[in-house]
Amino acid sequence: MNHEQQMLKDIGIVSFTVVELALYLDTHPHDRSAMEYFNHYNRIKTQMEKEFSRTHFPLTLSMAECGKNWTWGEAPLPWEGVCD
Repeated sequence: MNHEQQMLKDIGIVSFTVVELALYLDTHPHDRSAMEYFNHYNRIKTQMEKEFSRTHFPLTLSMAECGKNWTWGEAPLPWEGVCD
């Protein structure tokens, strides 16, 4: 597994955690401990996505930098085997 694939895998793990915490908070909105975990992991996820976008390609449209070149279309498509 190369660095890019490892970063995508790690982002997927943290993203799963954030989604699960959000689902838990939907039914337990006053759980302060869960809210702290959510905020912590959401910050980590955002930082990981920014780092990946800076070194490889943007993962979301909001991370596509409009500097010298339009980079949104540079990402490989799922059927190209990169997202396995």
